[in-house]
Amino acid sequence: MSASPYKQLEQEFKRLHAFRGALALLRWDAAVMMPRGSADVRGEQLAALETEHHALLTAPRVIRLLDRAQANTQGLEDWQIANLHEMRRQRDHAIATPATLVSRLTKAASRAESRWLEARAQGKFEAFAPYLEEVVHLVRDKAALLGQALNLAPYDALVDEFSPGLTTADIDAMFKALSRRLSSLIREAIAEQEVRPALPLTGKFPPAKQRALAVEVMKSVGFPFDRGRLDESEHPFTEGVPGDIRVTTRFDPDDLFSGLLGALHETGHAMYDLGLPQDWRDQPVGRDRGMALEESQSLLIEMIVCRSRPFVRYIQPLLAKHFGTSGPEWDVENIYGHLTRVRRGLIRVDADELTYPLHIMLRYELEKQLLAGELAVRDLPEAWNAGMEERLGIRPANDVEGCLQDIHWAVGSFGYFPSYALGAVIAAQLYESLRADVQGLDEQLARGEFSGFFAWLRTNVHGLGAKVPVQELLRGATGKPLSATSFMRYVEAKYLETPASSSAAA
Repeated sequence: MSASPYKQLEQEFKRLHAFRGALALLRWDAAVMMPRGSADVRGEQLAALETEHHALLTAPRVIRLLDRAQANTQGLEDWQIANLHEMRRQRDHAIATPATLVSRLTKAASRAESRWLEARAQGKFEAFAPYLEEVVHLVRDKAALLGQALNLAPYDALVDEFSPGLTTADIDAMFKALSRRLSSLIREAIAEQEVRPALPLTGKFPPAKQRALAVEVMKSVGFPFDRGRLDESEHPFTEGVPGDIRVTTRFDPDDLFSGLLGALHETGHAMYDLGLPQDWRDQPVGRDRGMALEESQSLLIEMIVCRSRPFVRYIQPLLAKHFGTSGPEWDVENIYGHLTRVRRGLIRVDADELTYPLHIMLRYELEKQLLAGELAVRDLPEAWNAGMEERLGIRPANDVEGCLQDIHWAVGSFGYFPSYALGAVIAAQLYESLRADVQGLDEQLARGEFSGFFAWLRTNVHGLGAKVPVQELLRGATGKPLSATSFMRYVEAKYLETPASSSAAA
């Protein structure tokens, strides 16, 4: 007796999962290990695998099996029905984009990533601009085709790839809600911190010792180094599949916390991926539920947990152990003051919780303008600088501080940036419920114990994979749909506290 159409589809998508893993490790290698001169060769390799992955996903056999399986779902369990829905979703996205465009975009992105690295080293955007322009044109073509196939506006079609079910209407509403209060809150927080300035944390912090600290903290968080690793790259990222997770960060010998927080941001991604349902790890329903939720898990660790007093109490003796720190500048309150310092900075990955959304709003507006043809690539540096001045009152001194700081556009990830701001909002909403449900959470975190924290997340977020939409997941975990209310309540309590106030929000 032959297998059912659904069971045959499971085998097809298991093969596709293996391709995804191979592609992920090739991309990791390109950023961490590959010689710069090998970019064109790697581009050919990636394009070949992407094209084959696309051919498998859009094959007539897969389409016939999907039609037959969806025509008769009797006897299928909830997870299988959800898996079938995700299979169809992947197929619909893939079939809208011709294989030739997939290949051209993959090669162009590989070239652009290599030139982006060179341009950062030289501090010259103009060396990168022609390669970015090629990517923009190809992404514009892809967005038009996707939008037509999915009955979405072109930019919404790109957002849907990264954050399924969310649109520019959702993003605009969220940014409007955040904008109403953030600018004044930033001013108030800075004024309050100027009354009680933190003592400077002086010294040299060798990258090797920073790495040792990061590894120790990652182990406490629960990162399994027998199934993952930490490396350095120009831009921190996470790649791989749940059984083989690659995390990167970058260390600055003059900044103790930048590399650590980068590593822990990426560890948040890794822990989400590792917590996905084991029984479905090689199926579409076993994947993450989009990048807004992915970023919520990284920002929940980096921004909320790692910038809290309980975490500082845990890490303070580790700083002394690795760097020999001592004195009043290294007490809990002073370290906490540094980790929660609000300042109008130029670099997104080093931004605090209050200014971070403003960085994302700028990128969101610029990438929409680039794709709509309203902004020429050659004019991007000035548009970026003007936008930073308008939103944060500061202007980059060079392109490395400006439009060359992120890798996303070089690799064609247009539509990704909104997921960071949405992720910050989701993180606060989840954390509010997590704190209410996990008794003694502060005491656990102060001891470096994360088991209760992640047990709640595995039950309410990680273990659901892609079974339910984000809004349904949030209602189940928090009892509420996506809203900026929890985020604003959290940041106001944390950044406008009085010296004697409770540390609960922190």
